[in-house]
Amino acid sequence: MIDIRKFNIETDGDAIWEIIHQIIIEGDTLVFSPDSTKEKMLTYWAADDKLAYVAELNGTIVGTMYIKQNQPDLGSHVANAGYLVHPSHRGKGIAEQMCRLSLEEARNLGFKAMQFNIVISTNTVAVRVWQKCGFEIIGRLPKAFQHQKLGFVDAFVMYQWLA
Repeated sequence: MIDIRKFNIETDGDAIWEIIHQIIIEGDTLVFSPDSTKEKMLTYWAADDKLAYVAELNGTIVGTMYIKQNQPDLGSHVANAGYLVHPSHRGKGIAEQMCRLSLEEARNLGFKAMQFNIVISTNTVAVRVWQKCGFEIIGRLPKAFQHQKLGFVDAFVMYQWLA
C-alpha cells in the first residue's frame, strides 16, 4: 500500500522531476514536449489551481498525482486528475491506488464527477486501470496526440459520476 501526502515543491521537486522527465522523454503518454524544462513541468504540476500529492512506497517517492477543477464556475463540480508513476515502479498497482485515493479525495472535496480530458488510446494499461476504477470512455479525439513512435494517435475522454 502506498502512502499519499501533499506535494512540497521544495523537498519533493527533484524526485517529481525525475519521474516527469523520464515519462516525457518517452513521448507516449503525456502531451508535454520531451525537451520541456524542469521549471516548466514543476510549475505546471504544482500550479495554484491544483492539489498535488506524492505517492511513497517504503519512504521512496514512486508517483505523483493532482486533482483540480476540470472547468471553472458552472463546470466546477467536475474534477480532473493526473497521475504519474516512476517507470521502475510500474506494474505494482500504484496508478490504481492513486486513482482510487483521488476519487475518494475528490468526493471529500465536494466534486460530483471526475473527467480525464486526454487519455492516449495506445496507453492501453492506463485505459484498463481507469476502467477498472469505474471510468467510461465517453469520447474519442481522432489523432489528438503526436506519439513519438507511432505518429498521430487517438485519445479518449473518460468520465465517472461520483455523487
